[in-house]
Amino acid sequence: MKLSHRLSSLANMTSSHYDHIWDCCCDHGLLGTELLNRQLTKQVHFVDIVPELMQQLKQKLSHCYPITPHTESHWQVHCLDVAELPLDSFKGQHLIVIAGIGGNLMTQMVAGIINAHPSLTLDFLLCSVNNVAKLRAMLNANHCQLIDEQLISENRRNYELLYVRRPATNLVKQTLAPLISLFGNKIWQSDCAEQSVVIERYLKNVLIHYRKTANGKSAMDISLYEGYQHIADSLQLASEV
Repeated sequence: MKLSHRLSSLANMTSSHYDHIWDCCCDHGLLGTELLNRQLTKQVHFVDIVPELMQQLKQKLSHCYPITPHTESHWQVHCLDVAELPLDSFKGQHLIVIAGIGGNLMTQMVAGIINAHPSLTLDFLLCSVNNVAKLRAMLNANHCQLIDEQLISENRRNYELLYVRRPATNLVKQTLAPLISLFGNKIWQSDCAEQSVVIERYLKNVLIHYRKTANGKSAMDISLYEGYQHIADSLQLASEV
């Protein structure tokens, strides 16, 4: 099955030095399967909490990537809560991919994983469907460092893709990589007219959203609205929003 633009963009952001890639909330396992095909890791772990989905996926993987006594397994299926990832049971560098869920739930999941494994350096590839600024705030508070970020459009919906690293606790002060911007930096840069349209449409949408929520006098939402408005001003979009 052909990957969507969103999933293929996530796959293209992924580096090739991981021992284990965890495709969380994987649904049909399309992204994890693509990473498996690209041989970007020693092993892809498919994780979801729905037993029926994971049983179907396991049958599909067993058919397409059979495991025999003479072959090494390059995939595993785990039916469990993302907060319970058994990372300590697998040695090496980990990439945890979470996509297709809301920002509030994703924030809870990522914070839970970080808190459960303070001694591990972990990379995350994240794409939430909303509330990205609050996700970014949590990542910043946990000393995560930016590897890459992208803004894409698919079916007239906009998505921020975040590729970040959380150093082990004992390494936090030794790393100099940039922290996570609350509003993003690279995502507002364009090298073509098409991407400029994506940026403008996305910025208008988040301004409309936080203008409404800021009316509730939430200090966080007011701060977010002012921050996005500053970006609009710098891009000379203020008069159009």
